[in-house]
Amino acid sequence: MKTMGGSYHNLAALATADFSDARQAQATRFGQRQQNASSLSLDSNSGKNRLIIVSNVLPIRAKREPEGWQFEWDEDALVAQAKEGVPDEFEVVFVGSLSVDVDVMEQEEVAQQLKQQHNCAPVFIAPDVREKYYRGFCKQQLWPLFHYVLPMSPSSAGRFNSELWQAYVKANKTFMEKVVEECASDTDYVWIHDYHLLVLPSLLRKRFNKIRCGLFLHSPFPSSEIFRTFPKREELLRSMLNADLIGFHTFDYARHFLSCASRMLGLEHETLRGAISIEYYGRNVGIKIMPTGVNPQRLLEGFSWAEFKWRRGELVSQFEG
Repeated sequence: MKTMGGSYHNLAALATADFSDARQAQATRFGQRQQNASSLSLDSNSGKNRLIIVSNVLPIRAKREPEGWQFEWDEDALVAQAKEGVPDEFEVVFVGSLSVDVDVMEQEEVAQQLKQQHNCAPVFIAPDVREKYYRGFCKQQLWPLFHYVLPMSPSSAGRFNSELWQAYVKANKTFMEKVVEECASDTDYVWIHDYHLLVLPSLLRKRFNKIRCGLFLHSPFPSSEIFRTFPKREELLRSMLNADLIGFHTFDYARHFLSCASRMLGLEHETLRGAISIEYYGRNVGIKIMPTGVNPQRLLEGFSWAEFKWRRGELVSQFEG
């Protein structure tokens, strides 16, 4: 099954599970074991397939007006653009939090409004948990770790904090509960985005053993020398391997992940006909390199936007002749 062209549409390979050559080759090599492993073929089910895209924040602009909540689709959000590469026969549901606070008394109404207008399922996280999960763990610990920024002394910010880790797991559990609520069955496809939700694959796998789950990491993945400094390294690696397909921006990031799996978990990868996989508890987890880019059409449309016309005229005058 093919998707639209364009580099940023490579993200859709997670949805289309476009590594059929590797699956066919592995079936020859691994025999019956491969047949018993979880399958990612989209052609295995008849009827309409469902893809649940999970991200930390929904591709929605929200504003509280006197007459009520107003929601606008954010076309510039990456997860919103990724939808364009998903085959038409898919029903796409978005799961994520909002960038604004919603009063507890309004949450049910907001959830219904978002589902009706944009097919989005909002995740509401308690403010204290969200602060520790996002600003604490994600931004002060995971982001620096993945970008090679380590604490230099015992008093440095960014040192591991078990309370922040617990908030991270708790927030991921909240996402898991919403995904489970949205899943019609364990045959739905779930596409998880970025380092905010790295323990979500494990939580979902415990609830739906046969769930078909993809994970795409929008950030770099550090070398094993850096990643091994993190106290919960094994938990994160094992959770990522509970996805069926893991996507990275570049081969270097994928290579670092494979090195971590080998040195910390003792798991070696297989390379066959250009496809990379790791066997993990009877499943073959695909590792794929998916460099992303901009939406060219969206970029060209920007030239005609009123707020940029003055700048275009300014540049034309500056470089005239």
